[in-house]
Amino acid sequence: MVTIKNRVVIPLEGAARPPEFITFSGFAEEHIAIVFPALAPDATPLVRVHSECLTGDVFGSQLCDCGPQLHEAIDVFSREGGILLYLRQEGRGIGLYAKLSAYALQKQGLDTFEANRHLNLPEDARSFEPAAQMLKALGITRIRLLTNNPDKTGQLEQYGIEVESTIPTGVYLNPNNRNYLEAKVRVKKHTIPL
Repeated sequence: MVTIKNRVVIPLEGAARPPEFITFSGFAEEHIAIVFPALAPDATPLVRVHSECLTGDVFGSQLCDCGPQLHEAIDVFSREGGILLYLRQEGRGIGLYAKLSAYALQKQGLDTFEANRHLNLPEDARSFEPAAQMLKALGITRIRLLTNNPDKTGQLEQYGIEVESTIPTGVYLNPNNRNYLEAKVRVKKHTIPL
């Protein structure tokens, strides 16, 4: 059973109201929830489920759109309130080293999913069950979801979270990630208008 382990308020640069970082017991990985105070506490919470991407989140990789999506969510939540569920499942769940190997194959013309298959790995090994478990530990079973990924919606609903609505993230297209975004639309049906 997943339960709340610890809560700590951490001021963030650019956030008018500091969020609360929440850790959990019951996971093998160190997933965290970052809860930004809501302007309307009774409203259905806005949630972003974000899978860790060291290259994009920290170093600003132009090969994906992860960093901009993360920063968009933090910006929206710091103004309006919301919950960021940060899942430790780097590289669609294959890990950092395998992701970098997949990047090398993408430079040779494979898309992100083909590269994973070429490495004998799943196209997408992520599970969003931990996100549902964290929400339930927080006492939340109904959300508005900030995403372009229909699999997140489907998995959260499968694990008992009602998704009242989905709000698309921005489109962060650059010359280096067009093939990546097109593959997400083509293979996984992401709602990204390109």
